[in-house]
Amino acid sequence: MDVDRLQEHCLAKPGAWADHPWEHDHPVIKVGAGDRGKIFAFLGADEVGVKGGATREVADEWLERHPGAATVMRYLGRSGWNSLSLAGVPDDELLEAVDESYRLVVGRMPRVHCPAGWEG
Repeated sequence: MDVDRLQEHCLAKPGAWADHPWEHDHPVIKVGAGDRGKIFAFLGADEVGVKGGATREVADEWLERHPGAATVMRYLGRSGWNSLSLAGVPDDELLEAVDESYRLVVGRMPRVHCPAGWEG
C-alpha cells in the first residue's frame, strides 16, 4: 500500500488530523482536539505503527499472522503497539489495523473528548 493512500484513509476518520511532533518526513495521525489529541497511527515511508490490540497478547496475533512483516513497535510495544510493513501486509488488513487502532484509542478517551460522528 502507498503511504499517501493510507494517510488519506486515516484522515477520513471523524476528528482525525495530521501532526509532525518530531523531525520526520511522515506525520503521526491523531484524533481529538489540540493538546488532548491522541495518536492512533505512526506513518512511515514503508510501515505504519498502530495499536494492535487492547493487550500485548492480542497485539501478538498480528506477529503470528505476518511473521517478519509485523513487529513489536519500539518503545510502545509493551502497550500493544505494532509496526506493520506496507509491502508485507495485505492492503485490506492494513486498513483493518488502522480502523482497529482508531477504535481502541478513541474508546479510551473520555466521552466528552470523543469526536462527533464516532460511534463506539
